[in-house]
Amino acid sequence: MHRACGILLHPTSLPSPFGIGDLGAEACRFVDWLAESGQSLWQVLPLGPTGYGDSPYASFSTFAGNGMLVALEPLIQAGWLSRSETIPLPAARADRVEYGSMLPWKSDLLNLAAARMLDSGGEAADFEAFAREEAYWLDDYALFMDLKEHFDRKAREEGKEGAMWSNYWPREYALRDAGTLEAWTGSHARSIRIRKAVQYFFFSQWRKLKAYANGRGVRIIGDLPIFVASDSVDVWAHRDLFLLDADGAPREVAGVPPDYFSATGQLWGNPLYAWEKHAANGFRWWIDRIRGNLRLVDWLRIDHFRGFESFWAVPSGDSTAVGGVWKKAPGSKFFTALRRELGELPILAEDLGFITEEVRNLRDSFALPGMKILQFAFDAKESGEGLNTRNGFLPHMYERNCVVYTGTHDNDTLAGWLAKATGEELAFIRSYLGGENGEGLLWRLIRLAYASVADFCVIPMQDVLGLGSEARMNTPSTIGGNWTWRLAESASLAEAGARLRALAELYAREGENPPDEQSASSRSS
Repeated sequence: MHRACGILLHPTSLPSPFGIGDLGAEACRFVDWLAESGQSLWQVLPLGPTGYGDSPYASFSTFAGNGMLVALEPLIQAGWLSRSETIPLPAARADRVEYGSMLPWKSDLLNLAAARMLDSGGEAADFEAFAREEAYWLDDYALFMDLKEHFDRKAREEGKEGAMWSNYWPREYALRDAGTLEAWTGSHARSIRIRKAVQYFFFSQWRKLKAYANGRGVRIIGDLPIFVASDSVDVWAHRDLFLLDADGAPREVAGVPPDYFSATGQLWGNPLYAWEKHAANGFRWWIDRIRGNLRLVDWLRIDHFRGFESFWAVPSGDSTAVGGVWKKAPGSKFFTALRRELGELPILAEDLGFITEEVRNLRDSFALPGMKILQFAFDAKESGEGLNTRNGFLPHMYERNCVVYTGTHDNDTLAGWLAKATGEELAFIRSYLGGENGEGLLWRLIRLAYASVADFCVIPMQDVLGLGSEARMNTPSTIGGNWTWRLAESASLAEAGARLRALAELYAREGENPPDEQSASSRSS
C-alpha cells in the first residue's frame, strides 16, 4: 500500500433518469470527478443481485452481478431497446431508489433487451465466450433464479410468506434431483439463456467501467460479505459446504454475541460453513469466489473478518443470539491456501466489533490492512468505558497499514452524527483537534483523516457534501428505507472536489498508482 485517498459511493447512488444509479455515463463522470479531485480510490458495496430488504449484503448469488446496475443507454445504442421503451417511470425519484416500482420495470426491459440480442445473433461470439468462461457459477445461477421466480410466484398466490427453496420447493427441486433439473432446463432453455444474457450485460459494462477508472488512475475497492444468504444459489448448489439438515435448512446460524450495544446480541440468520469440507477440497469454492471478485476490483474489503478466526454459532430456531457459542474457523490455513493460489492478497480486513488478540494476529500475520472509524474515536459509547485518549480509533494510535474512514455505510453521516453528539463528546473533539481554523468540525474531521498515517483514507460521499441523517445509507437491525440514498444530479461537486484535492496534495495522498503496483485485474485466473 501507499498513501492514497478516495470516496465511498455505491453505484446505485449515482444520478440517473431511470430510478437507480448504473454503470453508464454518470459512473464515468464520477470517475472523472475523482481523478480531478486528487482521489485514486472508489469504494463500492457488494455488487451482487440484492435480496430481501434490497440489501447488497443479502444477495441471491455471491458470483453474479446486480442486473439493476446495467445502464440502459448502451442497450439503446446497440439496438436492443428503443428510446420510447425506456421512458422513465413517473414515480422515479432523484433522491431515492424506489425498489418496489423500479425492479419489475427495469427487469422487464433487461429481459427484453437480452432476448433481442440473442435473437439477432448480435455479440453472439462474445456472449458464448462469457457463458463458457463463467459456466462454473452461471449455469447454477440462471437455473436457480428461473426456479425461484416460478416458486416465489406460486407462494405469493398461496399467501405463504418466507418461502424459499429449502422450505417450499418440491423436494426433487430443492435437493437437486438430476433428472428433474435436466427436464426443467430443457423446457425453460430460453428464459435461462436470457438470464445469462443479462449477466453478460452487467459484466461487460462493469469491465469497461473498471478499465476506464484504472486508466484515470482510480482503483476500485470492492466488498465481500463473509457469509451468504440462506435463499441463495450458493447454498442450494453447494449444500455439502454448509451446516444444513437433510432438507437444506441451517442447523446453526451466524450472529454476534451480546455486548454493550445489545443485551441479546445480533442474530443474522446466515447458514454457517462446514469448514472441514472446505478444507478437504483445498478451499476451492472460496478460491473461486475471491478470484472472481478480484477480477472486478483492485482491492477487496472482507466483511466480518473475525469470522475467519472464530464465529458465533446460534442454534437454528433461537429468537436471539444469546444461546450461541464461539467455534473455531480455519484461520491461517485458509489464508495460506488463498495466497498459494492467488498470490499476495489485496484484501482489506473489516476488523470492527469483538476483536481478540487471535484475530489481530491473524490479520497481521498476512499483513492485511484493518479499518479505523473516526466516529468511533469520539463516541463515548463505543468502548463502553467512556471517552479516553487510548481509544484505538484515535489517529495517534494508528499504524500505517490501515484504512481510515469518517464512517461507513452502517454509520450515520458525519453531519448527522455531530448533530446528535453529546456536549462531552463535542468538547473532546474540539480538544483533540486543537485551535479553530474556520473550517467547521465536519471538514476538520475529514482533514484529520487525510492527515493521519493510515495508508488509505476513504470518505463517504454524504460526508463530503455535509449531508445529514436523511442521507444515511443503512441503519443496522432496521427494515425499510435502507440502501436507497441517491446523489442529486444538481449536487455541486466542484467546490468539494477542490477542497479534497487540496487535502490530497497537502497530505501526500494524490497521484496515480506506482508503476510497479500490479492491478488485481491482471492476476492470472
